[in-house]
Amino acid sequence: MNKLTLTATIAATMALFVGSANAQVSDAMVINGETISTSAPAPDFIDIDEVLSGWLFRTAETRALQLDDFDNPGMIFVDQAIDDWNTVEGSEGKSCASCHTDGPEEFAGLRAELPRWNEAKGSLYNMEDYINEMRVDYMGAEPFKWAKPRMDAMVALISLQSRGMPINVAVDGPVADIWELGREIYYTRVGQLDMACANCHEDNYGVMIRADHLSQGQINGFPAYRLKNAKLNSVQARFSGCMKNIRATPFAVGGEEFRALELYVASRGNGLSAEGPSVRN
Repeated sequence: MNKLTLTATIAATMALFVGSANAQVSDAMVINGETISTSAPAPDFIDIDEVLSGWLFRTAETRALQLDDFDNPGMIFVDQAIDDWNTVEGSEGKSCASCHTDGPEEFAGLRAELPRWNEAKGSLYNMEDYINEMRVDYMGAEPFKWAKPRMDAMVALISLQSRGMPINVAVDGPVADIWELGREIYYTRVGQLDMACANCHEDNYGVMIRADHLSQGQINGFPAYRLKNAKLNSVQARFSGCMKNIRATPFAVGGEEFRALELYVASRGNGLSAEGPSVRN
């Protein structure tokens, strides 16, 4: 099946979901009156014609949850992060709000560019790095642990400020070698099932597996609330889960390999809108 046929099949499947669920949910994502892009021309470095949000691969009921912030269960964790934002912690007697007086809205656009190179630190920075830098260097507080509830909630709060903005992750310059490592990991078969990320998310997206549809594995909607485990899930926690599914030993969350993979996978979604916190199965 070529990619044009596969894309048509996906569209037909999504239409079937809407009809069978008897729900008034179209393929257009509109939240609070704002239309959010769920498809875009694919970057020229991948062998597909169009990049598609994981939202399009879900049932009408699941998609509907993301269309209303009052129904989106991920917003509960955003509210928790607002409490953290205003809580004084650490030796400096400060909160996030002490320095960022305009609120988290100050970070509009940040999520859409991450991961990115931090020139001052001479390294690739994820959202988690920025959050912990503020906590440790400015608040004198303990860093949040990656892929844990307080960190994932804060990532969701800051990501929300970029909702609707196009993903625009740089792949050249000082991140080029890291990006190449991420691409190598994406296409390398590992584990007892001898599979690579690409086998599911590039070669077979739209195919039914375990009563669900494989998506393109786009991460523009992360952190994502998964109905399966009833919590927010970070990008790298999801990477870890995928590796376990193919009976491979996961790389360390926050480690070199998953940082590189996150950079590469994020760049595959360039042109899609930031959605987080999204709702997924």
